[in-house]
Amino acid sequence: MDLQYDVVIIGAGPSGMTSAIYASRAGLKTAMLECSAPGGKLLKTYNIENYPAIRTMAGADLAYSMFEQSTAFNAEYLYGDVTKVVDHKDYKEVITTDNSYTCKAVIVASGTTEKNLGLADEEKYVGKGISYCAVCDGAFFRNKDVVIIGGGNSALEESLYLTQFVNKIYIVIRRDVFRADKIIQDKILNNDKIEIITKHVPKAIIGDSTVKGIILEHVDTKEEKRLDVEGIFPYIGSIPNTSFVKDVVKLNSQGYIITNEKMETSVEGIYGAGDVIDKQLRQVVTACSDGAVAAQMAYHYINK
Repeated sequence: MDLQYDVVIIGAGPSGMTSAIYASRAGLKTAMLECSAPGGKLLKTYNIENYPAIRTMAGADLAYSMFEQSTAFNAEYLYGDVTKVVDHKDYKEVITTDNSYTCKAVIVASGTTEKNLGLADEEKYVGKGISYCAVCDGAFFRNKDVVIIGGGNSALEESLYLTQFVNKIYIVIRRDVFRADKIIQDKILNNDKIEIITKHVPKAIIGDSTVKGIILEHVDTKEEKRLDVEGIFPYIGSIPNTSFVKDVVKLNSQGYIITNEKMETSVEGIYGAGDVIDKQLRQVVTACSDGAVAAQMAYHYINK
């Protein structure tokens, strides 16, 4: 049968866009499927300061630059929400809510989705005080008090971004130490707008039509305290977007795709790349590396 593409890339974050660059430059007929705007988590990142050769750049600007290059060698950018990947052995099929695409190889670079807090009424307040993107929504909280839940790099970086808008920021962490890089911790600890609350977890949201506060619980004593805030920003980890391949390739216990150093999954001709795979470091630079390897291996597989 005549296949529509040599390779279909699912996701247009840094790993997906890098895959598109390498695959299309290698002469493969390439499609990149994305259900949102290209850029992935770059679009939610204020500044990138650890990408080689770029001292500092807004995440959205880096995303746009990557996207321009990803389509410069005739890779097609398609909108689509993937629901299933089917392995027909001699070819693959990628099914979206609206279309179906056939190809010789698939690269899954679908990234992750932020975890929610698991509190009652949380969904009710999304967009009404709860936000998962400080870069997107920070200006809406001008001169207000907000709380950030989490102690990793993303949580602290977004806190620094929010200081240009808000009156005060509480950073709440479960432990008594941060997981973030020391250089970011130092910036946080030296900012007068930020107060750190350790060994507490969110217990309940207070509000009417919008968020008015949050109840925290001490992890040891179970004592509760209230913070009067109008914004809540959860940064407590992510869930891999692998529901459409869970019955096709092997996943680990957390749902991440298991790959080898060649980005090969348990199914020949299907590759994983970026945050969606089981690995230790999830950064823009490692996502790009994964994407380059996956595309190169797909090229060799197709021409084998």
